[in-house]
Amino acid sequence: MSTLSTHVLDAERGRPAAGIAVAFELPDGSTTTGATDVDGRLRLESAVGVGTGAISFRTGPWFADRGRATFYPEIRVAFAIDADDEHYHVALLLSPSPTPPTEVAE
Repeated sequence: MSTLSTHVLDAERGRPAAGIAVAFELPDGSTTTGATDVDGRLRLESAVGVGTGAISFRTGPWFADRGRATFYPEIRVAFAIDADDEHYHVALLLSPSPTPPTEVAE
């Protein structure tokens, strides 16, 4: 059976994004939840199976806990697994809310 993992990095701070709540929606319709570890990683311990699913990252609370704004309070990544014996890895690079453009004097 296929396996699945994720790794989340905080691009602004240049370090792993530890403690982000993650939900795996598996092809069989079940859901498994967890949180990224101190290295920003989370590996699904059970086999995934063939079909479509998704990973949802609850980034809004994570940024709020750190006093930072975000444009994406939740990020959902859909996936399609077509091989029953592969390892799949979803990497996510986070940035805070975009800074509004500054006015340019002419």
